[in-house]
Amino acid sequence: MSGSSRTFSTLLWRLSTGVPLKSPNSFSFQGAVRLNRNLSCSSFYSSCATWVDPYEFSYGNSVRTIWTRGPLCMGRRSCKIAGRKGANDAKKAKLYSKVGKEVVSAVKKGGPNPVSNTALAAILEKAKELDVPKDILERNIKRASDKGQEAYIEKVYEVYGYGGVGVIVEVSTDKINRSVARVREVVKDCGGKMADPGSIMFKFKRARVVNVKVTDADKDQLLNIALDVGADDVIEPSLDDDDDSEEDKSERYYKIVSSSDNYAEILSKLREEGITFEPDNGSELLPLTSIEADDEAKELNKELMANLLDLDDVDAVYTDQK
Repeated sequence: MSGSSRTFSTLLWRLSTGVPLKSPNSFSFQGAVRLNRNLSCSSFYSSCATWVDPYEFSYGNSVRTIWTRGPLCMGRRSCKIAGRKGANDAKKAKLYSKVGKEVVSAVKKGGPNPVSNTALAAILEKAKELDVPKDILERNIKRASDKGQEAYIEKVYEVYGYGGVGVIVEVSTDKINRSVARVREVVKDCGGKMADPGSIMFKFKRARVVNVKVTDADKDQLLNIALDVGADDVIEPSLDDDDDSEEDKSERYYKIVSSSDNYAEILSKLREEGITFEPDNGSELLPLTSIEADDEAKELNKELMANLLDLDDVDAVYTDQK
């Protein structure tokens, strides 16, 4: 193997394994080297890897840039584990962000003292139930006093997805024009279509929801609890992937659906039974009827919803896709 070939092979190995390079900005090669972003790495990189920092390669007066990828996932199982962790982290970040916005709005309206501001006191109590870190609450109470900080306004946008699927986007923003522009941009880029108000919402109902992992309780146990306290329904998770392992399925949740009147009683009963649960953040939107879309439409809708959730102003995204 020639010297330049060995150098090039070593470089690719270092990039794929994350080994630091002595000179991260540029590299010189002897001989003709042609590099670009479309390196033929797909055969040894998992599809869950993501592009990260660029590296520049120079040859004479020519400069080429290639992109390395993120952590290497060895096979489908590692990808699914990484995907679950990323989804859980994103879910927590959205929860903390939404509660933080609620804190800012409450302080703007009634001041920073929870003794005299009952709305703020209720939010802080809810945050405690949701395990929101104390420093996040304190930071947002302080931020509400900043001169340029405006109160947050809640908005709902309705979107047509693929395969007849409807999507509801809940937004909490201090800049309405910014939020609607960004939502419209994502919808357009992903091939969806903005819907008129009321075109999608009538297909959903708002309810209080308690989420329980399938590994923390069985359906009969939850049904008995639901009957005792007068809950509306217990919704089973869809387990339609035959390739899912038991660990994969353990990340699925039962949903106990109720009204606000008996929600606290359900939480109390679950605590009595020693069942771990995740409360909602006020309410959730549940589809009245689920729509079965084909595989291609499902993937396109998932991409649309994921991109919407990436927006800072977006608090939640709901769909009637089965």
